[in-house]
This record gives sequence, C-alpha cells and structure tokens, in this order.
Amino acid sequence: MASIVQQGANPPMASVTRLSLAVEGMTCASCVGRVERALKAVPGVQTAAVNLATERADITFAGLADPQAAVRAIEGAGYTVREQTTELAIADMTCASCVGRVEKALAKIPGVLEATVNLATERARVRHLAGVVSTEDLEAAVERAGYKSRRLSDGTAGAGDQDAERREGEALALRRDLLIAAILTLPVFVLEMGSHLIPAMHHWVMGVLGEQTSWYIQFALATLVLFGPGLRFFRKGVPALLRGAPDMNSLVSLGTAAAYGYSLAATFVPGVLPAGTANVYFEAAVVIVTLILLGRTLEARAKGRTSQAIKRLVGLQAKTARVSRNGETVEIALDQVATGDVVLVRPGEKIALDGEVVEGASYVDESMISGEPVPVAKGVGAEVVGGTINKTGAFSFRVTKIGANTVLAQIIRLVEQAQGAKLPIQALVDKVTMWFVPAVMAAAALTFLVWLLFGPDPALTFALVNAVAVLIIACPCAMGLATPTSIMVGTGRAAELGILFRKGEALQALRDVGVIALDKTGTLTKGRPELTDLVTAEGFEYDEVLALVAAVETRSEHPIAEAIVAAARLRGITPAPIEGFEATPGFGVSAKAAGRTVAVGADRFMTRLGLDVSPFLPAAQRLGEQGKSPLYAAIDGRLAAVIAVADPIKETTPAAIAALHALGLRVAMITGDNAATAAAIARQLGIDEVAAEVLPDGKVAALKRFRIDGARVAFVGDGINDAPALAEADVGLAIGTGTDVAIEAADVVLMSGDLRGVPNAIAISKATIRNIKQNLFWAFAYNAVLIPVAAGALYPVNGMLLSPIFAAAAMALSSVFVLGNALRLKRFRAPMAVGAGAGTPADLARAAI
Repeated sequence: MASIVQQGANPPMASVTRLSLAVEGMTCASCVGRVERALKAVPGVQTAAVNLATERADITFAGLADPQAAVRAIEGAGYTVREQTTELAIADMTCASCVGRVEKALAKIPGVLEATVNLATERARVRHLAGVVSTEDLEAAVERAGYKSRRLSDGTAGAGDQDAERREGEALALRRDLLIAAILTLPVFVLEMGSHLIPAMHHWVMGVLGEQTSWYIQFALATLVLFGPGLRFFRKGVPALLRGAPDMNSLVSLGTAAAYGYSLAATFVPGVLPAGTANVYFEAAVVIVTLILLGRTLEARAKGRTSQAIKRLVGLQAKTARVSRNGETVEIALDQVATGDVVLVRPGEKIALDGEVVEGASYVDESMISGEPVPVAKGVGAEVVGGTINKTGAFSFRVTKIGANTVLAQIIRLVEQAQGAKLPIQALVDKVTMWFVPAVMAAAALTFLVWLLFGPDPALTFALVNAVAVLIIACPCAMGLATPTSIMVGTGRAAELGILFRKGEALQALRDVGVIALDKTGTLTKGRPELTDLVTAEGFEYDEVLALVAAVETRSEHPIAEAIVAAARLRGITPAPIEGFEATPGFGVSAKAAGRTVAVGADRFMTRLGLDVSPFLPAAQRLGEQGKSPLYAAIDGRLAAVIAVADPIKETTPAAIAALHALGLRVAMITGDNAATAAAIARQLGIDEVAAEVLPDGKVAALKRFRIDGARVAFVGDGINDAPALAEADVGLAIGTGTDVAIEAADVVLMSGDLRGVPNAIAISKATIRNIKQNLFWAFAYNAVLIPVAAGALYPVNGMLLSPIFAAAAMALSSVFVLGNALRLKRFRAPMAVGAGAGTPADLARAAI
C-alpha cells in the first residue's frame, strides 16, 4: 500500500494528495507544533497533522505531493524523517546503458533519495523515505523501464538460493540456445564462406546445388537461428528501441536485421537492389548471433565465479541443530531453533548458531571469522559463533542469536552490500554509457551514408557491411562490467581473508590514504594489563616473590593487582591467605602472607619504609624507557624485587608497522596515556607522530591535525569507544571485532584482532582499483580503436575492412576479457600472513597481481 494517495474530488474541487511521513526526534507537544508550522509553510500544503504517539506527519497537498519539500521543512525545524533501504533483483539487464535507465526510472519516484544498480550482481539498492515509497512503486518503475524485478527477501540464504536458481536457469537457457544456434549456423557458414575461401567448395555449390538453392538453404537456416535462439535479442532490443532507450540488444537486433533484410531482398527480389549488389549476408547474421550467445554463455559462467565468496559463506551455515527439549535430544532444522534453546555439539561438528557455552569444553576453529588458524579454547561462559567448527571436545551452548542477527548472516550481508556498491570512479563511466548506444547508432548511420555516397562500387554493399560492423563491435557490456565485477571479486577475496568492506567506497578511499592513525589500547596493545617484568634481588626466587606479592594483591581491586594475581595463577601458584591487609592511598599496600611481611608500592612507599631502591635503578630506567611504570616489593623489611605491569604490545604489531612504512605511509598513534609513556612506545615501534593524553572526544581533533597538506587519514580502532574517530576519518577500520561485525561507524571491519590485517586491506584495495582501471582502459580503448576500424577508417590506407563476423567475435571477447581480468583477483595473496607468522615488508612488493 503506497503512502501517497491521489484523491479525485467532486467538481469543482481540485484533486488532493495525502502524504504520510515518519518523523524522528520529537519529544513533546511543542515539537509537534514546530513540525506542523514548518509543514504548513510549504507551498501547496493544505493541512498538516502531526501525531507524537505514532511519530507520523499526515500532510494534505493541493495537487501533486512534494515529499522532498516536506522533508526539507521537517529537517529545517530540527527533526529527521525516517529512511529505509529496499533491495531489488533486476532481470534482463545486459549492458551499462540498462543500468543507467533503471537508475533513472527509480530516481524519478517521489520520495526516492538514491538508487544504485549493479550489473554484475543484477541488484538495485534504493534509499527512500520510509512509508512514502512502496515496493510496488519501485517494481512498477522498473517494469516501465522495460525490465523485471522482485524484492529480495530478508533471509540472506533464501535470497541467495533464489538468485542461484534464477542464474542457473538463465545459464541453461543460454547453453541450449547456443547449441541450437551453432548446429544451424555451421551449414550456413560452410556454404557461404566455404564457397569464397575454397575453390573446390565453390565449384561443388555452383555445380550441384546452384547459387539460388544455396541461398534458399541459408535463408531457411538463418530464419531458424534469428527467430529461434536469436529471438531473445529482438524481444528486448526492439521494445527498448521503440521507447527511445536503445541498449546492447538493440544494436544486435539492428545489425542482424540489416544483414538478414538485405540478404532477403537479394534472394527473393534482387531487382530492387542496384546492379551488382545482390549479395547475401545470412552467414554474418547467424554467426553474429552465435558468437554473441557464446560470449553471453562465457559471461554467465564468469559471473557465477565472481559470486563464489558469497556461496562459500552461505555454505558455512549449518542445516540442522541437535537441540535439548523436554529432556530429549532432537535434531531439527535451523529455522526451527529459537533463542534460549540449548544446542549440543559433538566433536567435528559445525556449530549451528551463535551462543554461550553452558556445559563442557572444547577447541573451536574460528578461522572463518578471524583468519586465525589456531583453534580457540572454549569453556563455560565463552561465546561461540555459528558456522565455526568444533574440534575435539563436546559441549552445549545456549542460543543467543538466530537468523539475520547471527555473525555469519551479518558477514554475508556486509559482503553483499560492498559487492553492490558503486565507487566514485564509476561516475564517469555512467555518464558515458548513457549516451554510448545512441552515439554508436549515429556512428553506424554516418558510416552507412559516407560509404553509400563516397565508397567504391558496389557502394551499397560496402555501406551495409561497415554499418553492421560498427553496430556489432560496440560493446557497452564491457564498460558496465568493468567496475562491479572487480568489486565483487575483490571484496569477496577480502572477506575470505577476514577483511569486510562495509562500504564499497572504502575500496577506493583506502588506496589513497597517506596517514594511518592507530588507537593504542586494544589495537597496538593487547588491551589488558599483564605482568611484564619481575626482577628479583639477590637471595630471592621469582616464584617465591610472585606468590607473596600475588597473595597481598588479592585484596586489591586495582587492574595492576588483577594482572599480578592472573600471572601467578598462570604459573600454577595459589596465593596464600593473608592477614592485616592495609592500603595506603598513593603509596601502596601491605599485609602478612604465609607469616611473612610483604609491602608492594611505588618508590616513595619504599622510601617511607626506609628502604633504598638505588640497586634497582638501572632496571627501573630500562622499564621507564619502555613506557612502563615500575613498582617495588619488600619482604620482611628487605627490598625483594622491581615489578612492571603494562598493557603489552601485541607480538604482531612491529611487523604491521614496518609493513605500513613499506607502503610509504606515515603512522600516527592516538592515546590517552601520558606523553612520556606514549613517546616510549612510539620509539619502540618506530611510529612517526604521537597524540598523547587525548580524551575520547579529542581523537577527532587529533585526526584533523594529522591531515597535513591535505593528506587522507585512515583511523584504526576497536570499533566501540572510537566511533567518533572512525566516522571522522576518511576511512575507518574497526579491528578485533570478531563477534561484533555490525560496527556502524567503521568503513572496514577486520575480523581478526591482528593489526597485520591493515596492510592486507590496503594491498587488496590497491589491487582492486588497479584491476578496475585495467578493465576500464580495455573497455574504452577497445571501442576507441575498433569502432573507427569497423567504420572503414583503414580502408584508404591499406584496404582493410572488418567483417561483421570478426566484429561479433571481438565484441563477445571484450566482455569475457574484462570478467577474466577481474577473476584474477581471486588469486590475490595477502602480503602479510595473519595468524600463521608475519610476512616481511618485502612481501608487499609481491602483492601486485
């Protein structure tokens, strides 16, 4: 049901249109009044009623509704109108001009804010005002443009299955038509071209069959080809031509119809043609159809391969789950599992859905989401992700997410969105291709006239052959496929490497960044304090000191205390009971453990206790240079050890920083730590610039400072506390978010917590954009060079003309070439191995395809 309703009123009243908009941000009656006043000021609005409870504005226009004006008025009053996005599967598109016409038709609908159509995925994504535009409105607009559409279902797997079935059906029909066309075309080609090329064949045709009989046979077979397998081109091309919106099918229809019609006249009414021009070109018409069907068949196969990443992701989903219900274990379909159900997992089984372990323990292979090949230990309370593989043990988990909310479903959705994106580089292509087919038709007409007026005898024959060659050789298919196929393959390969491009535009933007700004905590470091150093004095053992210090720290809730206790437990040390615990704010803590007096704190605490810390001065200086703050431990009145607890740098961070430098990038660090600690870490890692003592809301200002001389800045953060900075950066990369992929502020999500994913993301961005440029160069250069050749530009120089048959072969191959080039991205190798040992910076040089 559409929300724009046109009402025909009784005369003499004028017709009115009612519009209902969903308004967000209203909190009270005064908000309602402001919105109503703003709407009533819009020209053409008769009435405006706003309901706070339903958050809707009902507007009556005198005449046609103007949704955009109403939205501007609401936004001007300080409120927003709810938007939504609808995805449609579009059928029957064949070239870039089809894409432009569908986008134009959708954009004309009142209430549509943006429409993008992708030829490779055969999908349209329409952003429109919620409640103003219905799916029926969108489908009707697509149908008026001459194409078919259907709304994609919300279930990712279901939509994928439907698309796969439709594509397979189309591929089967193409293969069938190609086989029929090839069988019927072969005799025509042999009869006509054989007579020209092989003298013995010419004598046999003339002596046994006769020229006229040969032409009759060719006519019969050509008719079967054109109005059998070739009818698909006329069914789509002729209506498009009549609508004044010609496409690739129109060019093929015109070219083959011209060759067939001319041959028809030469066969049955040769007297209407000038003397000496009665030649047949049945073979050109049928070979053109067969070769283009061959190109379409190869193109369909290649398109299927471009979407293999999605197929593999969908294939990771389990089909059934073993659920405990009413004291029994039953195996049920996945769509019957509900949140809260307890699922049992045996060794080697695929985990069905997302959940939390409630019983048992095991190791789980999570490489599908993190890229890490090492199985992860799972015990009670641990989170598990659907699609991952259980290894050794058995356990049960409670389902927390089902359907479209699971991590795997979100990953699939993100990859599909990125694959359907339109990069800025595509804007020029869109402008060119909208006018390309009409321009080719004009060029063909001009070619015909020039050859007819100035060409040698038989001028009509030369004019026809060259005009048909121009029509056939032009290929907007290659232009339309150049960008989307590379995006599909590139983002799919990135997903296999644990790199999710939430926005396809980030593919282009990431290639151009000059500065990589890194959040420290959780990005460069592990994000949790650990005991990094414990240097004992003479006469004390490491485990002895650690046991006593950990015993005292069990009473403290400070993160440093927790790190010391955790280190003791990792070494199998059970802290002894303590008594007389005392905390001195700003100094340290003390207590008796195992009958011994223990004090832990800063150097000033040791001085208060009358202890000299100078023996540990070299060690303390070394720790300070590393950005660590030393603590001291005293046992029974003697200085026993110097201790450091810090957020340790991840083992993979130095290699990742070196790789970013190898790419020619400046690396910056943003942290809330004090300047001395930040400078120490920067020196240790070779970081170029530092913004220290920065509060969360100051990260945006720091990013602006890094934009020196207009440099583009990418920010890498944990995706939770860094949302403003992720949104402000030219490209935001969320790292270490394996079980929370829907980070709205980030452009790119790195499923692994490994910083080496950043140079990998940049490398695949560069490879994809390079691939797109190769495709575009080929598509444009192909047309720029071969259209003049087809028109006969070389004839005055060397007498060369291009047969329509070779033109058809070249046209079919151009699309296949573009698709084949895009598929090379499937072989992209990450310059840095994630989880399996760091690559070297030199590997980056070998990342090129």
